[in-house]
Amino acid sequence: MKKIEVVKKKEEFNDIIQNSKFIKNDLYTIYIRKAVYSYSRFGLAISKKVGNAVVRNKLKRQIRNIIDNNKDFFSKTKDYIIMIKKSCTTKNYQEMNDSLVQLIKEIK
Repeated sequence: MKKIEVVKKKEEFNDIIQNSKFIKNDLYTIYIRKAVYSYSRFGLAISKKVGNAVVRNKLKRQIRNIIDNNKDFFSKTKDYIIMIKKSCTTKNYQEMNDSLVQLIKEIK
């Protein structure tokens, strides 16, 4: 993901979470809102309950890679906040990839 594609401001992050629809499964909760800009943006959230900083950062790196590899499934007119659940720690990369792609396909 490029820096321009990341939701960074806390106000925007909270606005997307509070004022948008969501879809979830056992690994992720994805909040979707119509994009303010002409491109889509992504935000990742993970609780401290999931693990220590090393575990959380590893999961975020993996999710960023999954997003980059599957950009064609994401709408270019929406902003996404992806909340990563604790159950991701027990899954391998391929299972996480399949689960996220399946959720994105359900949105369309």
